Amino acid sequence: MDFRLNEDQQALRAGIRDFCDGRVGVDALRELEGERAVDAGLWRELAEMGVFSLRQPETRGGVGLGTADAVIVFAELGRRLVPGPLVWTHLAAALVSGAGSGQAVVGGIDASQGADGAGPWLVEHFDRLDALLVLRPDTVEVADPKRVAAKPAGLPLDPHTPLHLLEALPRGERVGDADASRQLRLEGAVLVAAQLLGIAEATTELATEYAKRREQFGRPIGSFQALKHMLADMFVRQEVARAAVYAAGATLDDPLVGDVARAVASAKVVAGDAALKNARACIQIHGGMGYTWEIPAHYYLKRAWVCENLFGTLDEHADRVAESVGRRA
Repeated sequence: MDFRLNEDQQALRAGIRDFCDGRVGVDALRELEGERAVDAGLWRELAEMGVFSLRQPETRGGVGLGTADAVIVFAELGRRLVPGPLVWTHLAAALVSGAGSGQAVVGGIDASQGADGAGPWLVEHFDRLDALLVLRPDTVEVADPKRVAAKPAGLPLDPHTPLHLLEALPRGERVGDADASRQLRLEGAVLVAAQLLGIAEATTELATEYAKRREQFGRPIGSFQALKHMLADMFVRQEVARAAVYAAGATLDDPLVGDVARAVASAKVVAGDAALKNARACIQIHGGMGYTWEIPAHYYLKRAWVCENLFGTLDEHADRVAESVGRRA
């Protein structure tokens, strides 16, 4: 596959990047912590840019693009740690009225691989949700959060991802079957993998810029061989993750080119590994300052930990890749 972006995709990436850089900087993130993480104004602006309706046909008010384009957009959202249930609202664009236009904030529960009805379940941004998408093994349902009993799960690991605890899965209106549930889980996993790619990119950039300007023994620390090796490893992980994520997006658009489930699982594993390792390396390169609240590196590591558990953990997806390789062998 040729993973070079065409002119339209480059323009799409540049537009989303410019918006995120100007609208969601580090100072803005500090203001959006906790219950304020989902900012109504920001949500409307994201909808106006087509983030939620990106893959919906133009006849339904969407942009009419594919998953290969969506992963480019979600990588940029991950790069700037844009908060909120972005992936769930994007997935719900064709299922929940107002999701594509940004009028409805949609969260979700992925119970497609678990015991039906077993709990407890964690839901992100529960207080700000207008609808709750539930992926069951055999159905897709849309539930009303106002009719669901939930309690805060305590201080969240990621300050931009507040969590609520549900003891049981809510029942809702059936909007899809087992195939739809399986497809939404694949699409959700690849979009989260794209966010993890963005984290891998951002932490590489953050560490590189710091290594260029921080001086020790009269020269930039980036000139030291040990740090050069660390930065080179970060860049390699980032580029391998990019190839895996772009491949998964293209395979979802055209399943004839390869095994969709394997491509998605590979993307989640590779991008997740890159995000976690690059975020840790970024903190290490910042030295003692890397562990302080003022340096934004910790935000990336915390978001990577959150994304690692969405739509299947890295271990679960690694098992799927191994099973796929075993079947082919």
